[in-house]
Amino acid sequence: MARLKTQYVCQACGAVSPRWAGQCGECKEWNSIVEDAGAVVTPFSAKQSLSRGGAAFRLQSLDEETPLPARLPTGIAELDRTLGGGVVPGSAILIGGDPGIGKSTLLLQVAGKMAMAGRRIVYLSGEEAADQVRLRAQRLGLGKADVALASVTSVRDILTTLSERTAPDLLVIDSIQTMHSDMLEGAPGTVSQVRAAAQELIRYAKSEGAAVVLV
Repeated sequence: MARLKTQYVCQACGAVSPRWAGQCGECKEWNSIVEDAGAVVTPFSAKQSLSRGGAAFRLQSLDEETPLPARLPTGIAELDRTLGGGVVPGSAILIGGDPGIGKSTLLLQVAGKMAMAGRRIVYLSGEEAADQVRLRAQRLGLGKADVALASVTSVRDILTTLSERTAPDLLVIDSIQTMHSDMLEGAPGTVSQVRAAAQELIRYAKSEGAAVVLV
């Protein structure tokens, strides 16, 4: 038999309790607790909510042997050493550092060298126009590298564009703080936006086997 789940919420501090009281036990405010009617609950609602929309997955044994993915050399020996031999397909790499330290230049060098080695590379900039990135590549001697380039900040537009082409070996996002996910409200650069944008891009990387670098 269905029943209505009722709880009581303090309007002053947001504390929740199963019964009404004249004074909030958390903030001690008087006459601040109001009734909040929840959803209709049935004896099987918990089981139904767990099973609805889910997908079964395969459980693996701890000692199961799986082939290690071949790492992709970046063309920069010291970076390859830091990464354990190169970039792992389907992995996510976060590059951090003070502004102006050379993160974008380093990744543009990586993108150019990997593209010249025959890898599919996509470089997306949210901070600079495509022409600015192109000029820097020319100064680095990488103007002829086959790097797919765009200036964009919408995660939805990025995923739509990538879905229409073969997945890249390496996707560079410069920078994640400029990206905006329409899955939730908020300006780019906020904690919630950075988290949401990163999660969507990492999910794409894992599903398509593309390595993604977030600055």
